[in-house]
Amino acid sequence: MKVGIVDVGSNTVRLLVARRHRGRLVALREEREHLFLGEDVEREGWLSTARIEEAARCAERYTRTARSLGARAVEVIVTAPGRQSANGDDLVRRLAAATAAPVQVLTADEEGRLAFAGATAAAESLPATIAVCDVGGGSAEAVVGTLEGGPAWSRSLDIGAVRLTQRFLVDDPPDKRSLVASTIEVERHLKGFAPPLPQAALATGGTARALRKIVGWELEAGEFEAALRILGKRSSAKVAKTFGLHEQRARTLAAGTVILACLQARLGVPLEVSRAGLREGAALALLDELAATAA
Repeated sequence: MKVGIVDVGSNTVRLLVARRHRGRLVALREEREHLFLGEDVEREGWLSTARIEEAARCAERYTRTARSLGARAVEVIVTAPGRQSANGDDLVRRLAAATAAPVQVLTADEEGRLAFAGATAAAESLPATIAVCDVGGGSAEAVVGTLEGGPAWSRSLDIGAVRLTQRFLVDDPPDKRSLVASTIEVERHLKGFAPPLPQAALATGGTARALRKIVGWELEAGEFEAALRILGKRSSAKVAKTFGLHEQRARTLAAGTVILACLQARLGVPLEVSRAGLREGAALALLDELAATAA
């Protein structure tokens, strides 16, 4: 049984078509397009008609692809753009009309829980208590829980890589003063952040995957400092070319790195870059729903 997930986020719209095999989720097709919806939301507070139409066209194309590959069900999930935009309802209506598929605006808690499910399901071996950090363009989520019991604690920060870039890191490359200012802003959002300390932690999302190409799979203070030194000396165009990243991802990478670094310091354990996250968690939930319906 195959399912399709179309993920409409602040930076990208992504497609995942997957099935379950021997208890593991297997990706059959993955695609992405950078649409930068979060830039409109941060700058204007709402999405322009042009951005909404662009997102609808992309989601329609991805939905057709999923169905052509035999997906039994396709679901569209919307993250921060749906929560933070003043006209998020317009985006939802247009996506639903274009795709003829269910469209769900995820709450911050739902986003964190799905990221936790996807990341932990893909990991080879984990200790009893695990944290999952998911930094997106418009928000960041941290979840702590266990494999058996699932999430037990979660927190969402209403700041993401796109929003932090536009507020504090306008220079390319960013200077030291703006990096310090962005760190202070993230720490302000972390006021009262007191998670149960995990035995291990996973990092998912575009920032984590990009950092893996620059400093490796395991992220803690030294790796974040090394990454910020590189990002503070090279333009986003040079970073993108050197490390094989999309230029817009490179442009917001310093901000995402600051957010992940602050989260990692609070959790007290290294972050291991995960191969999976939100979309995989959503696909597993949809497969479970279909299986329950068929039973």
